[in-house]
Amino acid sequence: MQWWVLFHKELVENVRNVKWIWVPLVMILIAVMDPLTNYYLPQIIEATGGLPDGTQIDLPEYQPSDVVMLSLGQFNTIGVAIIALISMGTIAGERKSGVSELVLVKPVSYTNYITAKWASTACLILVSFALGMLASWYYINLLFGELSFGALLQVLFFYGLWFMLVVSLSIFYNAIFKIPGLIAFLTIATVGLISIVTSVFSHVLEWSPSRISPYIQQMVITGNAPSDLTCAAIVTGIMIGLLLIASVMIFRKKEMAS
Repeated sequence: MQWWVLFHKELVENVRNVKWIWVPLVMILIAVMDPLTNYYLPQIIEATGGLPDGTQIDLPEYQPSDVVMLSLGQFNTIGVAIIALISMGTIAGERKSGVSELVLVKPVSYTNYITAKWASTACLILVSFALGMLASWYYINLLFGELSFGALLQVLFFYGLWFMLVVSLSIFYNAIFKIPGLIAFLTIATVGLISIVTSVFSHVLEWSPSRISPYIQQMVITGNAPSDLTCAAIVTGIMIGLLLIASVMIFRKKEMAS
């Protein structure tokens, strides 16, 4: 009951901050930007004055799987930055203003406090991401060819885990620091570091969370989820759990010390 009250409070707060309007809209814009741009690129070039005489550009013929990855590529950069900016003050803001002390004196469980904030942020991000990919899926089927709804659901599930890991990283840093800007920077930097390390040691880190995206492309092309994708998803789930546990422990220690 206590957890639900905290979770409901966070949902209402997101409604009051208009996050349930602008975050889905931004996610939809990110998702449809590449499909529409690549399909209408010849018309865009023509409308802007065309190319010099003699210039010839051979545009690739995109398959549905290619366009899905274009949308996910945008989420992997802009989407991660948006998550970091949205969640950077989730706990840090309340700690800095003293609101967290008023809430925790009730008494409120540290675990409930942390996980309710994590769940509300994850809910906002996942719903917005799903709406964005639904819009992308609509235009992919309309302009590039058929992509099954089942494939879309698989993309939502596996890539949603990656987004939940990003949210968990942000909550973890929220439990340590009180400066929102620093939290956003560390979240983005950690995601970048994971990607770089995985790229350098790709032969060893085959189940790294950052490998989820290329495995998704393989899944969309073949129609079957590769075993490496399942293993990467399991590793991602374990990392999410460990980050939440560490967040609760660190937050409890810091609050009790203060």
